[in-house]
Amino acid sequence: MIRFQRIGRKNDPAFRIAVLEKTSGPKAGKFVDLVGTYNPKTKESTLKPESIKDWVAKGAQISPSVMNLLIAKGVYDGPKIQVISKKNLEKNKPAEAAPEAPAAAPAAEEPTEVAPTEEEVAEEAIETEEIAPDAAPSEEAPATEEEQAA
Repeated sequence: MIRFQRIGRKNDPAFRIAVLEKTSGPKAGKFVDLVGTYNPKTKESTLKPESIKDWVAKGAQISPSVMNLLIAKGVYDGPKIQVISKKNLEKNKPAEAAPEAPAAAPAAEEPTEVAPTEEEVAEEAIETEEIAPDAAPSEEAPATEEEQAA
C-alpha cells in the first residue's frame, strides 16, 4: 500500500510517501520503497511518478490522502476523494445515529386520521347537497374565451 509515514518532530510534521505492507503500521519504520516526501507546512513535495505508477501496476493500493496529493500535483487525473479521518468519523457516528431513531419512530406508528379543514367540509357538503343549491358554486366550469368565440 502507498501511504503517508509521519516523520519529523512534535508540532513539525513531515511525511514520507512510502510503499508498505498493508498489514504493517505506518509508524513501524519499515517500508518496501520510498516514493516521495511531503511537508504540509511548506507544501513542498518530492515525488517519483514513474515509481508510483510502477507500484500501482504491481497491485499496490493508494491511500485516499496520498491519492489527493497525487491528483493535486498532476501525477493522476480525476476528482479528489473525500477523506474522513478516524477521529472525525467517531464524532459523526453518534450524530448520524440520533436523527435516524426519531425518523424511524413515526414511520412505525399507524397513520392517524387528520381532522378535515373547513374547505374540505364545505366541499363535502356541496357534493352531498346539504347546502342549498343556490348557495353552492356552480359545478360547470365557466366557458373559456376560445369557446365563447366559437
